[in-house]
Amino acid sequence: MTDLKKRSLLRVAALATVAAAGLAGCGKQETPAPAAPAAAPTPTAAAPAPAPAPAAAPLKIAFAYVGPVGDGGWTFAHDNGRKAVEKEFGSKVVTSFVENVPESADAERVIREMASSGNKLIFGTTFGYMEPMDKVAKDFKDVKFEHATGYKTAENLRTYDSRTYEGAYMAGVIAGAMTKSNTLGVVGSVPIPEVVRNINAFTLGAQSVNPKVKTRVVWVNKWFDPPNETAAATSLINGGADVLMQNTDSSAVLQTAEKMGKRAFGWDSDMTAYGPKAHLGSAIINWGPYYIKAVGDALNNTWSTGQSWWGVKEGAIDMVSVAADVPEETKKKVDEIRAGLKAGTFQIWKGPIADNTGKEVLAKDAVADDKFLGGVNFYVKGVEGKVPGGEKK
Repeated sequence: MTDLKKRSLLRVAALATVAAAGLAGCGKQETPAPAAPAAAPTPTAAAPAPAPAPAAAPLKIAFAYVGPVGDGGWTFAHDNGRKAVEKEFGSKVVTSFVENVPESADAERVIREMASSGNKLIFGTTFGYMEPMDKVAKDFKDVKFEHATGYKTAENLRTYDSRTYEGAYMAGVIAGAMTKSNTLGVVGSVPIPEVVRNINAFTLGAQSVNPKVKTRVVWVNKWFDPPNETAAATSLINGGADVLMQNTDSSAVLQTAEKMGKRAFGWDSDMTAYGPKAHLGSAIINWGPYYIKAVGDALNNTWSTGQSWWGVKEGAIDMVSVAADVPEETKKKVDEIRAGLKAGTFQIWKGPIADNTGKEVLAKDAVADDKFLGGVNFYVKGVEGKVPGGEKK
């Protein structure tokens, strides 16, 4: 083959290659296949929910009682208040108590042990605990202390009391209407303003319906002493008293009246069951409202020091279970007095009031304030004898 023929053939081949390339460039390009979808992630177990915050530990509360919880009176009433707290707050609180704690150095030991055991709110239920509580409070600043009937306060110590004289006055109204001898008797515990004030209020209430009434008092110098309370009641009845009141903590006075065929009142708690035939009514203390408030203050971090003195107005004092044979007119009068005390329109301590020597202690139309009431150390007209010395509950 000549060189010319070879070159012609090569040229034809080259042109064919170029044509093929041009056709490829002008045609529709192939669309790449879509990428396969990513595989779904393999299911896994759900992440655990955040752990709930631990529940707040219950507030530990302790009560120191001067008498036994079964005394039927003062301590029984306080323990009912403790139970009201448990019912109100349930698992938010844990309560405990120690009964028969004497008003002595032993009180400090008991109260200090309560504070050392993790109790953050401590109630002391008698005046004689004031100095021990004041002392222990200084050593346990993170504990709140509540003292019944006292007057000393501190940053973590406050006081509370009940206006028992309001119940005594209502009892007096009933006694004045029911007495046949016009001689009333009172078994007193210790002769301090609280108790003297109650004796006077009882007498003032009786005199409001029966000006002829006179009142005799026998002191036992203890809060809870059933044998001596019985002896005192017997002495009063033998001396002519046919209606008795007490400012002691047991039911002995009412039981004695029952046995001797006379009439009497329950005190601090409803004592009807202890002497149903003798029972004229019970001047009760309901500590529940105050204890519920105090515990609520502690739980809500709103607790602060101060002094409280609650009565009928706050639901702390009442006259209950009035006997069926008390005249309707007298029951109505008691109802009116209760309503007036609740509304603040009735005043028990309104002058003129004289002591039993004839000296005016409250001028006409003057109304006693709490300072006056806190220092009562005299008998009103109609109460026999003199006020002996003593210590406050």
